[in-house]
Amino acid sequence: MARGKLRIYLGAAPGVGKTYAMLSEAHRRVERGTDVVVAFVEPHGRPRTEVMLHGLEQVARREMEYRGATFTEMDVDAVLARRPAVALVDEMAHTNVPGSRNEKRWQDIEELLEAGIEVISTVNIQHLESLGDVVESITGVRQQETVPDEVVRRAGQLELVDMSPQALRRRMAHGNIYQPDKVDAALSNYFRPGNLTALRELALLWVADRVDEYLQQYRAEHSIRSTWQARERIVVGLTGGPEGRTLIRRAARMAAKGSGSEVLAVYIARSDGLTSASPKELAVQRTLVEDLGGTFHHVIGDDIPAALLEFARGVNATQIVLGSSRRKSWQYVFGPGVGATVARESGPDLDVHIVTHDEVAKGRGLPVARGARLGRARIVAGWLVGVVAPMLLSLLLYRVDDGPGLANDGPGLANDVLLFLFLTVLAALLGGRLPALASAAVGSLLLNFYFTPPTHTLTVSDPQNIVAIAIFFAVAVSVASVVDLAARRTQQAARLRAESEILSFLAGSVLRGETSLDALLERVRETFGMDAVALLERHSDVDPWTCAGQVGEPAKGVPLRRPEDADVDMPVGDHMALALSGRVLPAEDRRVLAAFAAQAAVVLDRQRLVGEAAQARELAEGNRIRTALLAAVSHDLRTPLAGIKASVTSLRSDDVAWSPEDEAELLAGIEAGADRLDHLVGNLLDMSRLQTGTVTPLIREIDLDEVVPMALGGVPDGSVTLDIPEALPIVAVDPGLLERAVANLVENAVKYSPQGSQALVAASALGDRVELRIVDRGPGVPDEAKDRIFEPFQRYGDAPRGAGVGLGLAVARGFTEAMGGTLAAEDTPGGGMTMVLTLRAAEGRPPSAGPRSSTAGAFT
Repeated sequence: MARGKLRIYLGAAPGVGKTYAMLSEAHRRVERGTDVVVAFVEPHGRPRTEVMLHGLEQVARREMEYRGATFTEMDVDAVLARRPAVALVDEMAHTNVPGSRNEKRWQDIEELLEAGIEVISTVNIQHLESLGDVVESITGVRQQETVPDEVVRRAGQLELVDMSPQALRRRMAHGNIYQPDKVDAALSNYFRPGNLTALRELALLWVADRVDEYLQQYRAEHSIRSTWQARERIVVGLTGGPEGRTLIRRAARMAAKGSGSEVLAVYIARSDGLTSASPKELAVQRTLVEDLGGTFHHVIGDDIPAALLEFARGVNATQIVLGSSRRKSWQYVFGPGVGATVARESGPDLDVHIVTHDEVAKGRGLPVARGARLGRARIVAGWLVGVVAPMLLSLLLYRVDDGPGLANDGPGLANDVLLFLFLTVLAALLGGRLPALASAAVGSLLLNFYFTPPTHTLTVSDPQNIVAIAIFFAVAVSVASVVDLAARRTQQAARLRAESEILSFLAGSVLRGETSLDALLERVRETFGMDAVALLERHSDVDPWTCAGQVGEPAKGVPLRRPEDADVDMPVGDHMALALSGRVLPAEDRRVLAAFAAQAAVVLDRQRLVGEAAQARELAEGNRIRTALLAAVSHDLRTPLAGIKASVTSLRSDDVAWSPEDEAELLAGIEAGADRLDHLVGNLLDMSRLQTGTVTPLIREIDLDEVVPMALGGVPDGSVTLDIPEALPIVAVDPGLLERAVANLVENAVKYSPQGSQALVAASALGDRVELRIVDRGPGVPDEAKDRIFEPFQRYGDAPRGAGVGLGLAVARGFTEAMGGTLAAEDTPGGGMTMVLTLRAAEGRPPSAGPRSSTAGAFT
């Protein structure tokens, strides 16, 4: 019986419409005459889902008792007995009630598939087993119900049901997903815009990976070698020469012309480890291609054109970018070159671009072979085995033969030859080729002199013995050469592997920004076993060398002030050098050292650029704040001063007799103006402290209800509703900074709340964090302005002049971040703005069990 097909609707979160899409597909199939049944669909009280169930046959569920409660699960036996063509099974990751035939619902689905029944099911991205940790880090919630990724990958059809976070939150707010009493909690926690956006991106990427996987699998199963131009993939062939940067930039410009294009730079090295590529140049090109959004690949291959085409077809590339050959004219006698060969053999599915550059026809160096380092002890042992051991063996065999010549009691010439051959092979393994050749020569002479008649002469009377000795010498030389070559290749491979691991670690750590200059220099010192390593630089040929960074101390006591003072120096460009003190490095180590030197220069440049960018940002921010401060002083501070001045002048006037009511009104105006001035000056001083970095929080553990009520003293009575549950964990904050931040947020919420509407201050716990949400029902702020309102001297929309200098939210965010928390703005369901202040819960501290103040209702 053929296995049934599996179709899965995948969603980023509950409520995106997976079940609705599954039921819509069921209705379409029923209309076409397909036998479809609902094996298990849970509508969760959603009216539209319940309507979609009408007209579909439903298999009765199985009732089960567990811990005194009754549950319903899918009746697998009933579905198997019914044997429909298609069965609808919702919530694939569901865990069945204990006592069911299978622990998980996806296992029930497997039974239906094995019975030849086609199944349509649903699952959310957060229920995939491999993404559990990722989803937990995003949402703070660990998913207990999971399904193996392999089960979902085996689906014949996988369809993503997508919905934007804003649309999903609107569905939630309208009560289309959860019951009304659960909407606010869901919107404030799991269904926050950031969570939904991250989950949506995770789902899109997972499905995109599966599409690429299916495409590669299909191409492999059907032996398709031609390129399918699903999207532009541009492969750049690098030689390690100076033209590589031009090729990478040209490919990046080509990729920028099409949406979704990729750039893959590939360097192909020969398997023997011999190369004319510059490690420094390759490191620079790797950095360049990754800075431009591409990827760098290192491939081993003796046939460069074949390896390049194999790589391009393997990644389903559509274009190959190569540079014009650097060969001189006479060098074409050795072959047409890589570019011409690739263009000839690429076929119609790959476009090959030959790019001109400044290095065309300037020639290229030939690779220089390096021998393996066997070490002094091994070489000495090889010579001893190759020269001394044959003599000792001859003495031993001569005594065994009991006299000159070949005696009947001896092992015989054939066995003697094999014994000498064994010593030759052993000499090759220990000391390399030269001791082995010497062993072959010495062995031939000893065999001729002692064991072939006439003995004790170099003449051979029997032609067969001449052939035997000649064959011995030829075999000995051949075996010695092969063994020596294998030993050298093995050591070269081990060395190249070690170099590759070092370079891979180096490039990855530097490109990820995980390595400082001192850490990189320490890595060089440890790798090469040096006493001290320094990066030296100078700005021109006449300037003295300066030390940009150094680790360790030279054992010789000579400071590394110039490259000449070092045992090893590696130039980096014209005015920089990496200096090492401790020992002289062999030539083969300089390739890796050159890569380290190039990366050290990159790290130094990056650190300086980061510092210069930070200084530039500080200067720009200072200029902006000074300009805004002048504007604020010229208007916002003068307005209350003008009111105070007018009121004082009126009270001091002798021309008017003011009534007690008028005098009280003028004094109230003076007091209100002074309060406004005090508030504005206080915010200016706070902003000044934040800009100069003089805010030093004094963190201690405290309950929120000890701080938040004190922050509400500056707002009118009855304008705020306070909701702080008693079960909240204790937070680690600076009470003074928190009070000032909350006061500014509450004042802002009250100011923008409609007449007769109260602002809400509510707190909740989420994992190891505590969230304080300040909610208003005002006009709200568009998404593009949500970050801008936290900048200094920013007032959004039609805020009246004189209502403040736009520092309240900037000060609140600055104080919150100084305490290690975060402050963000979100839309309030139904309209308005919600400020979400997130704080760290105190480690290992349970909620306080003492009495608390009133936590609900209007704050008065």
